[in-house]
Amino acid sequence: MREICQLQCADCKERNYSTTKNRKTTTARLEFKKFCPRCRKHTPHKEVK
Repeated sequence: MREICQLQCADCKERNYSTTKNRKTTTARLEFKKFCPRCRKHTPHKEVK
């Protein structure tokens, strides 16, 4: 039931992280504040397909 999804930086649009989510319980897109090595700071990372 879990699906692998990529997390993309909101500032530079680089895909830095991958994670899994349960599609049955979490239908909205994930968003975390994570460190971006390209921007060299903590930025919001959103789920992309």
